[in-house]
Amino acid sequence: MAELYTKLFIDGKWRSSKAGKTFAVVNPTTEEKIADVDEAGADDIDIAFAAAQKAFPAWRDLSAWERINRCLKLADLIEKSADELAQLDSMNMGMPLALSRQFIIPLAVSTIKYTTSMAHEIHGETTLNTPGLLSFTLRQPFGVCAGITPWNGPITMWIAKVIPCVVAGNTIILKSSEKAPLSSLKLGALAHEAGFPPGVINVLSGPGQIGALLASHPGIRKISFTGSTATGKAVMAAAAASNMKRVSLECGGKNPAVVFDDADIPNAALATAANLQFNSGQVCISNSRIYVQKGAYSQFVEEFTKVFTAVKMGDPLDTATNFGPQVDKKQFDNILRLIDEAKQDGANLIAGGSRATETEKGYFIQPTIFSNIPKGANLLKTEVFGSVAAIQEFETEEEVLALANDTEYGLSASVYTKDISRGIRFAKAFEAGIIGINAASHENPYNLPFGGWKQSGIGREKDKSGLESWYEVKAVTIKHS
Repeated sequence: MAELYTKLFIDGKWRSSKAGKTFAVVNPTTEEKIADVDEAGADDIDIAFAAAQKAFPAWRDLSAWERINRCLKLADLIEKSADELAQLDSMNMGMPLALSRQFIIPLAVSTIKYTTSMAHEIHGETTLNTPGLLSFTLRQPFGVCAGITPWNGPITMWIAKVIPCVVAGNTIILKSSEKAPLSSLKLGALAHEAGFPPGVINVLSGPGQIGALLASHPGIRKISFTGSTATGKAVMAAAAASNMKRVSLECGGKNPAVVFDDADIPNAALATAANLQFNSGQVCISNSRIYVQKGAYSQFVEEFTKVFTAVKMGDPLDTATNFGPQVDKKQFDNILRLIDEAKQDGANLIAGGSRATETEKGYFIQPTIFSNIPKGANLLKTEVFGSVAAIQEFETEEEVLALANDTEYGLSASVYTKDISRGIRFAKAFEAGIIGINAASHENPYNLPFGGWKQSGIGREKDKSGLESWYEVKAVTIKHS
């Protein structure tokens, strides 16, 4: 079984909380406590900041190769520790072991390798447009930065924030979600083993208040947050009110998938079902709103229901399991509340709709399908963060495009059609940052930008523009004769 790290990782050492506070981490499958984890406070943040600030000049002044080599060493250690990391997320937040081993951890490793390869391509520009002046730009690291990661993808989100930050020459304080801190702490241990100097990477655990303290800290120069839209707004406000630190946000989604009657219906049903089953629906890019053209509606609903409800539910540590529990009782209760609300609104329940009975304990909810949801119902507006599908019928392009864009979110969208011109029209018209044509949003390649429009976020991660966001730009002019 995986070794548990429960203290704060600051300045290359494991430390107890200065206030002596801890919080319980619960297994959502068994509903039993796994461990008590140290909870950071304001004093701990100040200690972590001082360590990161002290480490910054030497880390910044290393060659890119030296920073890259430590990141690649971390990638090797993650591969060697894949079983332990997968076990931690299975126990801590219910992610099926097979999903971690086959997708999440390989993605984390490839992301490190891809991100570090781009570091060589980050450089400035020159201009001789003004006579007598040689002008150029420099890209330089900010200094001490912070990252706040969500509970639904602890490993990939840790990598998405820490690696571009540190390979750019910054130092970082990373706060994991109190719902799933264990794999983040393990990654801190692996970073130390990989040879990152003390203070370059610091990992704190604790509730939302800790994130608020990081967002408002006057010495932190940039913060990257992934989580809910409401919390993202709070992070932005705190950043502005303190030192106007740079902010990047990846927030929620209420993502549409549009299926036309000329589409490959079995493929569309399989892709949209897999997308909404992924991690038990606990992903921001899930296509929870599905619009199907009238001529294909009955066939799609039949095909979708068949594949969407065919899950192997149970202990995430069992490699045969492909559908785990919701992360905690709060999330579990919230999804059941939204399901009951949809029933009361008059939506047609096709499948699921209640707590799963396949297991005696655990926060398991049946994959649930509603159709004919009344316009304006909360189910069409609220991010459920569970495997709950809302399937609606439409007739025309104009009608469905208006429905698809009728949301405050704009993270992802998909369209299924054999008419490539129509697909391109929708790709241009969707108000979202990640688009699929005959492909679901979770199939978005590793080397394309990840982020949203509207209230789904600010900035991008993953690609070159994501890495560039970890640098400040400076304009320099040399006067010559």
